[in-house]
Amino acid sequence: MSDKHSPQTTYSISDLSKEFDITTRSIRFYEDQGLLKPKRRGQTRIYGLKDRVRLKLILRGKRLGFSLAETRRLFELYDADKNSSTQLHTMLELVEEKKSALQQQMDDIKVVLMELNSAEQQCRAALEQQERA
Repeated sequence: MSDKHSPQTTYSISDLSKEFDITTRSIRFYEDQGLLKPKRRGQTRIYGLKDRVRLKLILRGKRLGFSLAETRRLFELYDADKNSSTQLHTMLELVEEKKSALQQQMDDIKVVLMELNSAEQQCRAALEQQERA
């Protein structure tokens, strides 16, 4: 019995679509962007383990806020040198940028929440005054 994800395993576009709960259109889009490179048998796309792993990384990067251009850059670095410390340094830079951007967003949200709380208190106070009058 072979491992479900052995290097020889192949996947159809619908297999990957179901596994990752995304549309086949999304997968074709990632292919059009050069992020996935399935083999073809006629009109049928044949995805290998590398494509499956890349799709998983694309979706993970997307959840973490990485753009497709940033993901492509990491893939290109990996393809150029699979043991590249450059890729790891680039990844660390991107992670730091994302963390910094998220921290800024969190700070901005806190300020807006304080302003909304203040506006809410003013509205409630105004309503109380009107109800007393």
